[in-house]
Amino acid sequence: MDEPDYRRVVVKLSGEYLAGPQPFGIDQPTIDRIAGDLTAARELGTEIAVVVGGGNIFRGVEVSSRGVSRPTGDTMGMLATVMNCLALEAALERRGQSARALSAFVMPEVCELFTRRAAHKYLSEGRIVLLAGGTGNPFFTTDTTAVLRAAEIGAQAVLKATNVDGVYSSDPKKDPSARRFERLSHSQALEGGYKVMDATAFALARETSLPIIVFSIAEPGSIGAILKGAGRGTIVAS
Repeated sequence: MDEPDYRRVVVKLSGEYLAGPQPFGIDQPTIDRIAGDLTAARELGTEIAVVVGGGNIFRGVEVSSRGVSRPTGDTMGMLATVMNCLALEAALERRGQSARALSAFVMPEVCELFTRRAAHKYLSEGRIVLLAGGTGNPFFTTDTTAVLRAAEIGAQAVLKATNVDGVYSSDPKKDPSARRFERLSHSQALEGGYKVMDATAFALARETSLPIIVFSIAEPGSIGAILKGAGRGTIVAS
């Protein structure tokens, strides 16, 4: 079996992707397939933590535009990520893959509080760790959360799972002449204004020298392929 390129990674999943063909909510076949992909990737020997967005349930930015304060809206969105992590935890456990959700919020009746010590412990035990609740602060996206947590737990890369197979010069769904990049520096990603991740996430990744690999989650087995260096994607690194 090929050895994975990374010992420990953070996978960033879009909450919207968990809705599958539905306009919102959690599509069970979709989350079960992702759980299968994560389990297969873990079996390669890489320690895996996961950050999931909450846009399939609630988007704080959108509700804030309708009169709710931004801090309140963002907090509601972070709570949506907790629900997604609990659903993914259950899907992983059904497959026999031990998992543990850790939240940025204190909610002992629901899941354990995130600490670096707890994350290190569970990862070293072979569990997939699900990082819920964003950073615990408003005004920060789950993209930034993924980079922040990766730096905190000593991950070697952030795997940004999207609906396109890398970073393009423009939206490939709207512009047939859009060019896909094989590799970019963090500075090029920032200066180019590419929307695949927000500027704060790219800036933090540059500061912490964390590579970000952007790839499509739509293809089954794509997480494992990226870990083995065989997947199609864009590497953003210094």
